[in-house]
Amino acid sequence: MARSTPVKKALRSLTWLVIILAILAGLNTAASILASTSKDASDKWYDGASWVPELALDLQGGTQITLAAQSTEGSAVTSEQLQQAVNIIRQRIDATGVSESEINTQGANNIVVSIPGKPDQETIQRIEAAAKLTFRPVLYTEAASDSAVGDDGSASASPTPYSPPASLQATPSAEPTNGSDLAWVTPKLQDLYTNYKCSAPDDVTAAPDDEPLVTCDADGTAKYILGPVEVSGADISNATSGLASNSQGTTTGEWAVNLTFNGAGTKDFATVTNRLVSLAQPQNQFAIVLDGTVITAPSTNAAITNGKAQITGAFTADSSKTLADQLKYGALPINFQVQSNEVISATLGTAQLIGGLVAGLIGLGLVIVYSVIQYRALAFVTVLSLGVAAALTYLVIAIMSWRVDYRLSLAGVAGLIVAIGITADSFIVYFERIRDELRDGRALESAVESGWKRALRTILASDSVNFLAAVTLYVLAVSDVKGFAFTLLLTTLIDVVVVALFTHPMMQLIARSRFFGEGHRFSGLDPAALGAVYRGRAQFRAPIVDGKRQRSAREAARRQTIAERKASGSTGNDTGNGKDS
Repeated sequence: MARSTPVKKALRSLTWLVIILAILAGLNTAASILASTSKDASDKWYDGASWVPELALDLQGGTQITLAAQSTEGSAVTSEQLQQAVNIIRQRIDATGVSESEINTQGANNIVVSIPGKPDQETIQRIEAAAKLTFRPVLYTEAASDSAVGDDGSASASPTPYSPPASLQATPSAEPTNGSDLAWVTPKLQDLYTNYKCSAPDDVTAAPDDEPLVTCDADGTAKYILGPVEVSGADISNATSGLASNSQGTTTGEWAVNLTFNGAGTKDFATVTNRLVSLAQPQNQFAIVLDGTVITAPSTNAAITNGKAQITGAFTADSSKTLADQLKYGALPINFQVQSNEVISATLGTAQLIGGLVAGLIGLGLVIVYSVIQYRALAFVTVLSLGVAAALTYLVIAIMSWRVDYRLSLAGVAGLIVAIGITADSFIVYFERIRDELRDGRALESAVESGWKRALRTILASDSVNFLAAVTLYVLAVSDVKGFAFTLLLTTLIDVVVVALFTHPMMQLIARSRFFGEGHRFSGLDPAALGAVYRGRAQFRAPIVDGKRQRSAREAARRQTIAERKASGSTGNDTGNGKDS
């Protein structure tokens, strides 16, 4: 016998749910196996994969970095500058995902950054590299070396004095006409460049924006003489990473960093690139300097007048994103000196986590007890639905822990506990709609379909309110509140999936069973116990008064058809004159 349409729909929905669960579980399993067996899992898509979700600072502890603020102009650091620095540092950290970090001011000059777990070196560098971002033209560069090169080109143990090339020789009395003019290179600057050692961590130089700078790149492999600042990093309005494309819009497969400047930056960048594009190597390079170190020095291939530049090179997905974050969030109003970098213990610890989980289990138990009392055997659908919701939530959180650096905090646990009530509320709405249909005299299969149409509107309206509230909290709040909002948002979406792909299909299937379909008194769907008045043509159930069932002849006569009245010997006038029995 062919299955009915509701059964086919139910099996199709359950199949999709199984597929979703299998994909999530398979992805996490494969990533966990690769992460545990690979010798070098760093920078791989499965880096850090595990079945255990990462915990936030309040539950796990982490790393605390104290930064001392120093004004770039020699004046005292204002509270506004310090707060702006806090916001930018928070953006740098949050760019890697919801990490539940804490960034606070301490005193008048310090910022304390607390990161859960053990952050990678790139994350620490993003925090410590909190300095002014500038663009300077390259005057001269060469590969860095701790030993000078002799006249014969061989390395000499007793280095001879450095002699710059003819192109670098400048007349000391000449006045530079622009940022790329070699007249900036005075004998004093040449001497500084000759003796500058990239390998010496304390051997750094600083220079005002209107003067040249001697420095190296972050790896210490290249040494530079740079002209004065010509574009400020504060003029960058946005920086993103992605695959580069050619003039026809086709992707080249090469990773690139895209820059967008504001009005002032667009004008300054156009002026500089117009000049640099006509110069020879290395003077056609434009160095981007962060914290006195060159983070990149790309060559200028064309004049850029629209304020949109693209940096290409030997980038990977991670390195291009790191550079984009540095450019986007690097224009801090103050410099920082790292005062301390230490490991801190959890502020709440395992006991509080266990307490939160126990509270959740108690709440879950109360929901189950209420369901058993109110809905009897139907409560097993509630329990199974909550189990499916829990499995989906756990899988998603576990995957997000290693993919987007999501960390579960105590506030996030609170969001999961609240989700139990949200999910239970959806079941109650649906079950009560089915009961209403049964009271109106519908058979169970029909009541399930009619009740679903009515319940779905209510469930979607309720979840939409929760979703909007979660989004608002996530956008406007920070730290713990953001973690609560994120878990609330996630579980609200999962609630809709579970109700649509599991709860409703299960009701469609059990409605065809004898136990539920015939309204067993322990099924929770007994029309008699629900007070149904009419259960088919000329069949009705009298209301219960003082614990006794009362039958109404008037009600029976009113519901009879004309043929039924003639067959029973009734007339039209009898309708209003029947007596209760």
